[in-house]
Amino acid sequence: MMVKKFGARAGGVLGTLALAAATVAAGAVVAPAQAEDGLTMVAIGDSQAAGPLVTTQNSWDCLRSDDNWPSVAARTIGATLTDVTCSGATTSDLTGRRFGYMAPQLDAVKPDTDIVTITIGANDLNLGVLVPSCMQPLPAPFGIACSSYQPDTYSSQIDAVGARIASAVQSVHTRAPGARVYLVSYYTYWGTSGCYPIDPIWSVDAKWLQGIFDRLNAKLAAVAASNGASYVDLATPSRDHGVCAPIATKWVEGLIPTSAASPYHPNALGNREGGAIVAAALD
Repeated sequence: MMVKKFGARAGGVLGTLALAAATVAAGAVVAPAQAEDGLTMVAIGDSQAAGPLVTTQNSWDCLRSDDNWPSVAARTIGATLTDVTCSGATTSDLTGRRFGYMAPQLDAVKPDTDIVTITIGANDLNLGVLVPSCMQPLPAPFGIACSSYQPDTYSSQIDAVGARIASAVQSVHTRAPGARVYLVSYYTYWGTSGCYPIDPIWSVDAKWLQGIFDRLNAKLAAVAASNGASYVDLATPSRDHGVCAPIATKWVEGLIPTSAASPYHPNALGNREGGAIVAAALD
């Protein structure tokens, strides 16, 4: 285990890590054994970070995994993790109460927080509904491409989402002036062509859908650059590990998962690989 130095506040991380998970309304805490004043990390975001249906779920309300990429990253760098990621979360859940009882995700950020990761925005664009709506049971020309009749207003929507994420980043800076903030991208799903009928989305729609995710990732990068945060790119390294990749090498699942994961979400391998990439960026 690498001994991590993080400014004047963080001490070395020593010994064997011990993992403890607790399900609470505000989130689950994963606490490795570490020296006093060790690293503290908060993970904020939606299901792309929560890891729905991957290994053990520490919150069935949020479908959040003990082995999602934030947990992998925290264990790797020896940080105490407060994970408030929640499947279905939107930017409104950063400052509001999800389901009426969960604390706002930003409330998890404390003055002594060292690291904050944020992955959010796809649910603001309703992509969780849009993607499965593009499923085509029959090949062309027996059907209508969803990209041909869906109004593409996503550029303006993404701009609005970006403004809300920028506000959240500034809130983190206010709550924890010494924290480093990382905006973490979404994975790549289809690349430029898809793989119909293995994944039942026509090539033209797969390319269109991927383009929306690419625009959202670009916005996350831009927000990070202009708001004193860092951008962590999971899209590029996952490009050859999308829904069309062989089962043994895919990081994200398609409509019909080939391993334990929610459709169109990272599987166990994807969370391990994503966590390693995020840890390298944090370190």
